Amino acid sequence: MITSKPDLVLETRLSRKLMDVFIRAGLVLALTLLCFRIFAPFITMMAWALILAVTAYPGHQALARKLGGKQGLAATLLVLVGIALIVVPMAVVLGSMGDSVHETVERVRENKVEIPEPPASVAEWPVVGSKVHGAWSLAHTDMPSVIQRMQPQLGELAAKALAMVASIAGTVLLFMASFVIAGIIMAFGESGAQAAREILGRIVGIERGVEFAALSTATIRAVSLGVVGVAFIQAMAVGIVMIVAAIPFAGVLAMIVLVLGIAQVPALLVTVPAIAYIWMSGNYGTVPAVIYTVLLGIGGMLDNVLKPLLLGRGVDAPMPVVLMGALGGLAGAGILGMFIGATALSLGYQILMAWVATHPDVVTESDLPPAT
Repeated sequence: MITSKPDLVLETRLSRKLMDVFIRAGLVLALTLLCFRIFAPFITMMAWALILAVTAYPGHQALARKLGGKQGLAATLLVLVGIALIVVPMAVVLGSMGDSVHETVERVRENKVEIPEPPASVAEWPVVGSKVHGAWSLAHTDMPSVIQRMQPQLGELAAKALAMVASIAGTVLLFMASFVIAGIIMAFGESGAQAAREILGRIVGIERGVEFAALSTATIRAVSLGVVGVAFIQAMAVGIVMIVAAIPFAGVLAMIVLVLGIAQVPALLVTVPAIAYIWMSGNYGTVPAVIYTVLLGIGGMLDNVLKPLLLGRGVDAPMPVVLMGALGGLAGAGILGMFIGATALSLGYQILMAWVATHPDVVTESDLPPAT
């Protein structure tokens, strides 16, 4: 079969254009990978900065209006206030946590740990009662030998505890840096919001892009305030009361309250034993014990009041959807995954409901394009 000259010219042009497309796509992919590699160390910090900026932006705008529209000054003041109100209490709790760990390690090394005698009823516990009573009695009568026997495990545990405290301190520094970057983002918030709407508009269409941008913003604020915010407020409140009451390991207990709050587990698991310690230790008078009991009781139930007010507020998706997305993201990718999971599940819910509403056999006037 003989190919005509016009066909050869067309084939040559198509092959050259195809090669040109492949080269351009390869260059774009290489540039994208290079940009990602450069930006990768800052992804976590920038993600937190974006979350903080989206959460605090309404407050920033209200403050800017009172300052005569000065966006930069309002962002600077908001960052300073945020660091003072969030980072400083967290630093106090972390300091208490570090002191508790250090004190425990020193007491173990110097064999100053004293274990009270076990009650006789412990031996009557089913299955494990005799073993627990025996180990407890040995720790009470001969604690140095127990410590000597468990020295490798205790040393490893102490190292892990100190490493955890150091990691949390590094997270606080990262949080402070994210706060500063969030202030810069808020100062240019309007242009950033417009850019986000345009990007989403290119992906899902102009009208849907605006809706998805609004939904993403509302979801991030709901998770920030309703999950992380409530857990943080509760942990700080309980931690400060425990520090004032001189309860042992107050900083550690406050961090446990924070983790439980984020995981949607009641903080009463920590506050109730703390209240029992206050009344059973004999170190408190009746009036201080009552005051600390009331404060810890309020702190332990604080999430029951704040969560319904903040979680899901302003989000065009049911609160269970937002909560399940947050918990699923938390299980899969940590605290940052909470925001990603809640936002993704809310967007997926909206897409599903839009698909359900647009039945192929039912066409209304609003579904038709405008007449030309």
